[in-house]
Amino acid sequence: MVRTSNIERRRKKEATILKHAKDVFCRNGYINVTMQDIIDECSISRGGIYLYFSSVDEIYMEVVKRRNHRNFEAVKRAVAENTPFFELWNSYLIVQKQRLLHLEDSMLRSTYEFLFTHKNEENRHFQQSLLHHIKSTILEILLLGVRQGVLRNEKIDMLAENFMFVIEGLGILSLVGGITEEHISKQFSLLESMLPLRR
Repeated sequence: MVRTSNIERRRKKEATILKHAKDVFCRNGYINVTMQDIIDECSISRGGIYLYFSSVDEIYMEVVKRRNHRNFEAVKRAVAENTPFFELWNSYLIVQKQRLLHLEDSMLRSTYEFLFTHKNEENRHFQQSLLHHIKSTILEILLLGVRQGVLRNEKIDMLAENFMFVIEGLGILSLVGGITEEHISKQFSLLESMLPLRR
């Protein structure tokens, strides 16, 4: 039997902590989460968790970074595999719709709570990276459409930014309870009508 190295055990323990922490953030948002909540969810000792992370902020930021990395890598893989543009585009919108309609399974609430409570310069880079990630993901998909000859290469960067604004605006509406599946579908149809399709 192959023995697991200390590095591998540490990596697995860290991943377990982050997985359980994500569940806590999805369920409780960010503001009301304490280290004790995460410790209880992980069934790990206080000393055990502090071997890996020193604060809720540190855990939260790492959860978000890893989630964003996984999501972006999944899109990059689909692009590398030359997935048909509309298949990837529709898949992305379905994921966004589920995120907007099912806040209990989403980090949306915790994300905005974090953004609104962390206004210092130290956190500004992290906040900007969140928006950059969303725009970059959309841009990758649109550029795939250009390479496949489905879209014209016209203001693609601006479109990606605009689409990001729409999706994030819908996110804010979903948090205050002012959104329905019909609203989302109409906005996504509008986004699709803005795509510079080759005729």
